[in-house]
Amino acid sequence: MEVILLETIKKLGSLGSRVQVRAGYGRNFLIPKGKAVPATAANLASFEARRAELERQAADVLSKAQARAGQLQALSVTLAVKAGDEGKLFGSVGTRDVADAVSRAGVALDKAEVRMPNGPLRSTGEYDIDVQLHADVHTTVRLTVIPE
Repeated sequence: MEVILLETIKKLGSLGSRVQVRAGYGRNFLIPKGKAVPATAANLASFEARRAELERQAADVLSKAQARAGQLQALSVTLAVKAGDEGKLFGSVGTRDVADAVSRAGVALDKAEVRMPNGPLRSTGEYDIDVQLHADVHTTVRLTVIPE
């Protein structure tokens, strides 16, 4: 299935790209979420008429993400959790905990934007948490986990 992307999608393409995707991915995810339209002649003409507006919207979203990244880089968050004597946590600190702690510190952050490739944190200490705010905007947040 060939689609026209209405926004930049990581590992797929940028705004306005005509890409070949699997039918299920296009029908069940890209088109219903408004990220793409089928690549027909009518949709192609409609897209070209709206291209300037879509590029302006994409630039606006990118600039907002870059502003949030600047705020997050200057931020250091402390999270107090229950832990044993040796620094091992009773439970773990996951993406939701990190997002809630950063949001309480003053910068709105969704748990889907937090990247923890090594899994949840299970001990006290200082960590650099990766945050992806946009397909092109990545930053880190300094997180200190202390025992309660």
